Amino acid sequence: MARIVMKFGGTSVANLERIHNVARHVKREVDAGHEVAVVVSAMSGKTNELVGWVQDTPKVAGASSPFYDAREYDAVVASGEQVTSGLLAIALQSMGINARSWQGWQIPIRTDNAHGAARILDIDGSEIVRRMGEGQVAVVAGFQGLGPDNRIATLGRGGSDTSAVAIAAAVKADRCDIYTDVDGVYTTDPRIVPKARRMKKISFEEMLEMASLGAKVLQVRSVELAMVHKVRTFVRSSFEDPDAPGMGDLINPPGTLICDEEEIVEQEVVTGIAYAKDEAQISLRRVADRPGVSAAIFGPLAEAHINVDMIVQNISEDGSKTDMTFTVPSGDVEKAMQVLDQNKGTIGFDVVQNETGMCKVSVVGIGMRSHAGVAATAFKALAEKGINIRAITTSEIKISILIDGAYSELAVRTLHSAYGLDKS
Repeated sequence: MARIVMKFGGTSVANLERIHNVARHVKREVDAGHEVAVVVSAMSGKTNELVGWVQDTPKVAGASSPFYDAREYDAVVASGEQVTSGLLAIALQSMGINARSWQGWQIPIRTDNAHGAARILDIDGSEIVRRMGEGQVAVVAGFQGLGPDNRIATLGRGGSDTSAVAIAAAVKADRCDIYTDVDGVYTTDPRIVPKARRMKKISFEEMLEMASLGAKVLQVRSVELAMVHKVRTFVRSSFEDPDAPGMGDLINPPGTLICDEEEIVEQEVVTGIAYAKDEAQISLRRVADRPGVSAAIFGPLAEAHINVDMIVQNISEDGSKTDMTFTVPSGDVEKAMQVLDQNKGTIGFDVVQNETGMCKVSVVGIGMRSHAGVAATAFKALAEKGINIRAITTSEIKISILIDGAYSELAVRTLHSAYGLDKS
């Protein structure tokens, strides 16, 4: 017998038929004698609809400002998961399974006060553990918790993944199964590279890099939590037949296992290729090269919650001036330009330029730590295809390259082939 947390995303619970299918997946594990908790997202498209209602209400009410109270935003958008958890509990009960729905505040999942993007601080899983021990399935509304002001706080988009991993850690689950519309983690996006392969295992560190660099399979925060708490996490497909051979395998179910590096015997030099479109490049020209200038640039951007990624600095020949180039998501360009203009006097630059439509392509692999020439392979392969590199950043297990967006798919295919990831 094992203790399992199962998480189902929006496409998996998109309608009543799919909720019934989810219930069959849960029943399979219950029938096998396991203790089960389930975390659910809102039905597909529901959160977007609720967010739209929140954003449109001030306009309909004739308000001069489009802004709204983030606490009320949370109260509205958290309702999507509440509906799903209740419906799945009813579906399970209809199958003769003892099940009960839980909202984030009932557990409780304690969060900080950052409404709309809260972080989990603590979970008291004792009551859920007690109920699971009595044979009851806990169906938990994902994406939400209880802030210090005793109001519902949501965890940001994709937050149900984080809820599931955090609950798995709190109840000391043997594993956390993330069911989604794909059957695992691939070496790159199969829509771009048909020869992309599903990986049997990937390390926490590699998955963290893949998620943060553009892979949409898991939310970054959920991978961070899984790594910190050593929660063995499987990415699985909810669309496979719940009773298909191997689906009930406790040790090696179909999908991709995200685990500690020590569990991976044969480490590839490169594990996968990730990409992120809609990157923008901002350049500050002829900035005075003095102590504190970087803080003057990036401090105000951080305060405005603008995520700065790749940073490149070029210093003039006499060392008096510098050009500072960095990337931000395209959606933040206008905001970033305003912040920089407001702080021009403090920073001291001549001109600021921006260019949208960039793409960041990244090569990821824990094997890079012990192999030379990985970067050179990427640069040579891209050069042979005539793809110009605008910026480069590296870490122990990744190389990220900024290129023009028009070459994104060609670059992904080229790098996937250059590192032999096409081969089965």
